[in-house]
Amino acid sequence: MRKILYITLLLSITLSAWAEDVEFRAQAPSQVVVGKPFQLTYSVNQRAKDLRAPEFTDFDYLAGPYTSQSSSTSFVNGKRSSSFQLTYTYTLMAAKEGTFTIQPAQISVDGKNYSSNGVRITVLPADEQPTQNRQPSAATGSNQQTAQTSSQTSSENIFIRTVVSKTKVHEQEAILLSYKLYFAGVDVAQFTNNTKIPEFTGFLKQDLEQGEIQTELEHYNGRNYQTATLYRTLLYPQHGGDLVIDPATFEAVLRVQTRSQVRSIFDDFFGSYTNVTKVLKAPGVTIHVSSLPSGKPAGFSGGVGRFTMASAISGTELKTNEAVTIKIDIKGTGNMKLLKTPAIDWPEGFEAYDPKVTNNFKTTTSGVSGSKEIEYLAIPRASGDYVIPAISYSYFDTQDNQYKTLTTPEYTLHVTKGAGNDEATQAIVQNFVNKEDVQQFGSDIRYIHSSEHSGISYQPAKLVFGSLTYWLYYLIPLLIAIVLLVVFRKQIKENADLTRVRYKRANKVAQKRLKAAKKLLAEGNKAAFYEEIERAAVSYLSDRLSIPTADLSKETIADILQTKGVREELIKEVKDVLSTAEFARYAPSADSQMQTLYDRTSELINQLENQKL
Repeated sequence: MRKILYITLLLSITLSAWAEDVEFRAQAPSQVVVGKPFQLTYSVNQRAKDLRAPEFTDFDYLAGPYTSQSSSTSFVNGKRSSSFQLTYTYTLMAAKEGTFTIQPAQISVDGKNYSSNGVRITVLPADEQPTQNRQPSAATGSNQQTAQTSSQTSSENIFIRTVVSKTKVHEQEAILLSYKLYFAGVDVAQFTNNTKIPEFTGFLKQDLEQGEIQTELEHYNGRNYQTATLYRTLLYPQHGGDLVIDPATFEAVLRVQTRSQVRSIFDDFFGSYTNVTKVLKAPGVTIHVSSLPSGKPAGFSGGVGRFTMASAISGTELKTNEAVTIKIDIKGTGNMKLLKTPAIDWPEGFEAYDPKVTNNFKTTTSGVSGSKEIEYLAIPRASGDYVIPAISYSYFDTQDNQYKTLTTPEYTLHVTKGAGNDEATQAIVQNFVNKEDVQQFGSDIRYIHSSEHSGISYQPAKLVFGSLTYWLYYLIPLLIAIVLLVVFRKQIKENADLTRVRYKRANKVAQKRLKAAKKLLAEGNKAAFYEEIERAAVSYLSDRLSIPTADLSKETIADILQTKGVREELIKEVKDVLSTAEFARYAPSADSQMQTLYDRTSELINQLENQKL
């Protein structure tokens, strides 16, 4: 009796566990065509009954439900597992265009009701009938087969479109470019390696992860096609004007059915197929890029998109030698990988450290979104009340079409003296240093004088006033000093002019960095190569234009070069090279593009050497 109770209890637990794992799902195509039947299926993973389907108000009911079931049992490592599935199939047909939702169905499992998911279906219009009348062909044999193959692989049945999210944008505004395949009545077996993607001159690009290629229906130019996206990338225009994207080329292997002379009943039933290689060209496109408007704020560093900024401070009451941190969080969508780190103007008496930057970026079809977290750390070395100025960050808002400035609050710090840093401690330290100096000096004196027991007497030389030795003792050092001053006066004067020193060494430093970049290029170290190329260009411009690196930006460089009479084409090339080197560290690039950037940077520096800056 006890054993029967245990078995009953075990069965009830098992049945209740099964009931908790019930899966009841509805499935149907996401796109269908008017007038063409399709199937709607409901599947449940346990034995069930009393299926109650919803009203198919937006579709014509043709047949169903047809019921089928399957089960399987397997043993893996001595463990038994089993599965069961019950399927109900309806055949429906769409009567009108639009997007419709089929409501959830109900089913009963062990006396308990379960609901399926709803299904959303987009109904596309039927294919338009061709306007031209096709004349029967009188060709026979191989000519007829060639004509049929050409018809199946024509540009009406298979082609590639160049799809861009926008054709009119601002400088640095993201554009999504896709190459999309359209095909109908033909089977695409594969694509070869003979694919040519354009260089996208004038843009920075960031390829998007493709993943597994999926096909879906799309109604285009009066016909329904199967479509697949072959390639996607984000493009960031680097300057204003009409930028042309060259055509792309793909090569596909098509599986084409042939209607050759029937040799057997099996040829007539199954048909025969042949592989045909076809070159598909995606057309080029022109992007109209508007330069950023004039009136840029002082703190503008090239940010384009839509952003927000928040800040927080670790505390406003602290002691000397205690660290204070300020955190800034910039969020939004745009060219986030090019955002500069704002600087904090710490008060006098604070020891500041380099900020810690954490990037949390996600690349989407609308651009790069996420956050840029910046943590600043400083240590006050003196007591008092201090004001941390507000931090400003300016960017161009692509939605409102205007410059905007984000500002953090102004923080007031009250710093009191900490332990071990009072005036008495400082006096003790200073007194200790002075005593050490005196002791060492006394030691030197004792070492110079010989011991009275050494047996060696020392008589210092005496200078007689007015003697030749007396005058030579003073005149010779004076003459040497005058000669050195005359000889090195020009060099001393030049070295005193730090701006001129930096100006003269600019090319030498840049060539040294280019040599290091060339070595990294040969090694295939992409990240280090782009970093060295960027440093070469930035350090050269900083030295030639006498601009501190911290204050260097593309806009500042462009303004100074323009005032010095540098032609506009060279200024655009400077901005393009800087942007490409900066952005390429985050986006994958081919070796040919690395060599191109190296050549462009080297040529740019050579051209700037010939300019009077």
